[in-house]
Amino acid sequence: MNKDSFEYRYLKTIAELYPSIAEASTEIINLQSILNLPKGTEHFLTDIHGEYESFLHVLKNGSGSIRRKIEEEFGNSISSKDKKSLATLIYYPASKLELVLKEEDNIEDWYKITIHRLIRICRRAASKYTRSKVRKALPKDFAYIIEELITEKEELLDKEAYYNEIINTIIRIDRARELIMALGELIQRLVIDHLHIVGDIFDRGPGPHIIMDTLMNYHSVDIQWGNHDIVWMGAASGHLACIANVVRISSKYGNLNMLEDGYGINLIPLATFALKYYSEDPCECFKVDRSSEEGSSTSDIMLERRMHKAISIIQFKLEGQIIQNRKDFHMESRLLLDKMNLEKGVVMIGDTEYPLLDTHFPTISMEDPYSLTDDEIEVMKRLKKAFLKCEKLQRHVRFLYSQGSLYKVYNSNLLYHGCVPLNEDGSFRKVNVFGHGYSGKALYDILERYARKGYYSTHDPEEKKRGQDILWYIWSNENSPVYGKNKMATFERYFLEDKEMRNEIKDSYYSLVENEEIVNHILKEFGLDTETSHIINGHMPVRLKKGETPVKCNGKLLIIDGGFSKAYQKQTGIAGYTLIYNSYGLRLVSHEPFESIEDAIINEKDIHSDTVIVEQSTRRQLVSSTDKGEELVRKIFDLEKLLHAYRTGVFSQK
Repeated sequence: MNKDSFEYRYLKTIAELYPSIAEASTEIINLQSILNLPKGTEHFLTDIHGEYESFLHVLKNGSGSIRRKIEEEFGNSISSKDKKSLATLIYYPASKLELVLKEEDNIEDWYKITIHRLIRICRRAASKYTRSKVRKALPKDFAYIIEELITEKEELLDKEAYYNEIINTIIRIDRARELIMALGELIQRLVIDHLHIVGDIFDRGPGPHIIMDTLMNYHSVDIQWGNHDIVWMGAASGHLACIANVVRISSKYGNLNMLEDGYGINLIPLATFALKYYSEDPCECFKVDRSSEEGSSTSDIMLERRMHKAISIIQFKLEGQIIQNRKDFHMESRLLLDKMNLEKGVVMIGDTEYPLLDTHFPTISMEDPYSLTDDEIEVMKRLKKAFLKCEKLQRHVRFLYSQGSLYKVYNSNLLYHGCVPLNEDGSFRKVNVFGHGYSGKALYDILERYARKGYYSTHDPEEKKRGQDILWYIWSNENSPVYGKNKMATFERYFLEDKEMRNEIKDSYYSLVENEEIVNHILKEFGLDTETSHIINGHMPVRLKKGETPVKCNGKLLIIDGGFSKAYQKQTGIAGYTLIYNSYGLRLVSHEPFESIEDAIINEKDIHSDTVIVEQSTRRQLVSSTDKGEELVRKIFDLEKLLHAYRTGVFSQK
């Protein structure tokens, strides 16, 4: 072997890690055995839209995975009531324990029974992993004890006393509570090996910051950006139009508290501005969309409306500036402020005049309708500073960039939010991005490259500005893969009564994906086998009430947004689809609306979920069939080359 060759240098690097035949051989045996374990369970969630309570519950119960483990382990040997109690304890160990301690008369007996049951579930959940992987997942304070309990067979006579004494001692020294919490959290972790978030963590619901904190602490996760995530990423980069959109949507859904309390964004400058210019304006077109205004004073409600209107007008101006400066975005049809005739109270769209529902625009000069007033400039300057200086938001957005992308290929599945832009004939639409045409996978790749520059670029201001404008483009352009409609009809929804004008026509993709040939065409574009692969798709709510189905083309395409967001649930009839992909196949889970975490703990009310088996294997899928398995096979191949190098004297053992 030539000492200057790449192969020699590479094997020499591996030899540093495995400096002898014995160590290299042990690793080969270990890796080969891992290949024959069942594949880990993947959990797919999408379109969470800030609904943190529903999200946290579905995350904790693994879309019913924990209930299935309990059922498999205990069958009819314990009552349904005990199964519900055990499941609730696993989901919310600390909170459930507080209730038990108040209600239980014989707490020692309860501890013994409960710990034994949790150990059995834990042992079942850990059975398809190596001891090494389980060991890494163990909570530090109880690592040795739990490892002993889940690896020893309690029914063996010579071990029974040892096993029972561990539990008795834990109870005697008052550590049972902490052990139960550790076991509950460990089961949650072992039941789901990897989590996929297929877009739209943000907007509408009150807790995206709580969801992001949870994801940042999750053991294994990837994210496919949705359009609502993208606009927050743009806002965190300091892009004014994206900031205005984020604040407007928070205003629209009554979530300004989330901006102020969750992220510490100071909204006083916007409130002061709104009171100055809209103090006598009823702002009827800017009512807040939320289930109840109970507890809110009239003055608070009116202030919210005025802030809502103020930021909306600023948004229309800022977006108009981008459209005028970026002719290649081809969004001139969205320039509507200059088409208004306020004296007549109409706006000209195309060749038709439409009556305006609101004509009170004190900050718009019809001579130059897209220019900000000095006061508007000051408001946006203060908001930009608040977004850029918010460490929590910046931390969350950096996580979105590090763990996220516009699409992902993972274990023969293609994951994306939205659609692949298609022409009416099913061909990939060619889209102009700064003078070059891109379609299919290449379009995703170029948009993602610019999206990263929009946040991270520091040396080239023009390149950063391009990237920031692309973030806004991805949020709202008809050629954006994560948006997929002919327009964002925000202006029409506020100011026009004509419902036809509020319609946003979906990309051809949404009608064409009923055709299996089109789905196969997309899979091939991303390098996937059309016989074994699937597309996991978020973004468009599945309206079960109208007979829509999330499973298309013989299970090759799965649209799993069923409406976590309460704003969608009246349309969809359910509260979200999630997907479980374990070693036995694919399970689609539909969920009923979730009441509250408090109700789940006190009344042991789980989300009612229906499961449909989309695809089932007669034989369990093994690690060898996964992306990780491919990596291990390559590593085994390299280690066998290293063994040969040791045995032929190319390298000396240490």
